[in-house]
Amino acid sequence: MLSTTFHRPSIALRRWLILELLTSSRDILNQSLTALRVHKLRAALTMLGLTMGVATLIAVMTLIQGANRFVETKVANLGTNVFQVARTPFTVTDFTKIVKALKNRKIEIEQMEAVAAGCRHCRLVGASASATGRVRYRDEELKDVNIIGHTANMYLIDTRTLELGRYFGEPEDRHAGSVCLIGDTVRQQFFAGVDSLTRTIHIAGTDCLVIGVFEKIGSLLGQDQDKFVVLPMNTFLRVRGRRSSLTIHVKAAAGEAFQQAQDEARLALRANRHVAAGAEDDFYFATKESYISLWQSISAAFFAVFLMVSAISAIVGGIVIMNVMLVSVTERRKEIGIRRAVGATQQDIGRQFLVESLLQCLAGGAVGIIAGFLFAFVIRRATSFPTDVETWVAVFGLAMSTAIGLFFGIYPALRAARLDPVVALRAD
Repeated sequence: MLSTTFHRPSIALRRWLILELLTSSRDILNQSLTALRVHKLRAALTMLGLTMGVATLIAVMTLIQGANRFVETKVANLGTNVFQVARTPFTVTDFTKIVKALKNRKIEIEQMEAVAAGCRHCRLVGASASATGRVRYRDEELKDVNIIGHTANMYLIDTRTLELGRYFGEPEDRHAGSVCLIGDTVRQQFFAGVDSLTRTIHIAGTDCLVIGVFEKIGSLLGQDQDKFVVLPMNTFLRVRGRRSSLTIHVKAAAGEAFQQAQDEARLALRANRHVAAGAEDDFYFATKESYISLWQSISAAFFAVFLMVSAISAIVGGIVIMNVMLVSVTERRKEIGIRRAVGATQQDIGRQFLVESLLQCLAGGAVGIIAGFLFAFVIRRATSFPTDVETWVAVFGLAMSTAIGLFFGIYPALRAARLDPVVALRAD
């Protein structure tokens, strides 16, 4: 019977092989770095295209992530388990639907009361209305102020936080009391450095006593969110007339009860507004999820476009690197020939040029990542926009740079490795 004996390499032999591999890799890396240092300007210009592509990608990804968080915390900040009902759609992008919805009857206090009476799963039912007007204190005037009417229970539904003073009560709302609460912009305009409570401001022909001040919210896409005053609903209706359509705000329980509350509110409104069976609703619902869903569809489209632009920029940078590496192969034929003559293999030459390409891409990608994060940092410091900088974005940028370096460096490396040593030595 024949037997075959396999001899494992000795420990000394394995150590020698590992040492040779490390030495070879170190030599290739040193030679690549030396070649790049000799041609600093060429290497810097070569990396520029990739740097711009990666920086654009990082900046876009951080802005999109920050915008998503911004929308979740500010645009769609309706509160927990809260939905709204209004005469016109909240999140539609089709202008014709808005024009059609404007023909619907206004939502009035009676509809809010009908929802409160007919919705068993609705914990709180309030209403709001808004209009734009002027606010005056003594000789100062503030234009384009958002004048908001609230029912007394809206302080339990609305997510604005009261910083000073108190909210108005049910008696003040029922009797159309001349009281108001103001946003931070109104306070800074009229009462900077002084106590704003118990001051009287003039709102649309009515003198109102300031009883509360809300915490600062900030700007949203360039729009000041603190330029507002809040009046009791009946005060608002007395000041502005009954021209405004109300928005109903409902706070319900979580889970299945939230959907049941919406169904019950829909039935109560259809009955109160005498909507015929089979006819479409003449009102619209909105939840936090509907706002976020609309924004995500918009941001996804923007992200796809910017990703395509930055990817094209990165690919162009890779093509530039490949062209420069091909020129470098032509210029360094004599160097390649000498290295081959003293014992370098085709694999050694190919690895050197591939490492050079990879180093340029990694350096360009690293600079691009730093530039993208620096841009996000400046935006976050200069504005209230919460740009989101995450580690995986940097990892993605480096991975993309590595992939471009390997892909576009293979062909120049093969060209260099396949050069005939005799022909290369004859090069001038």
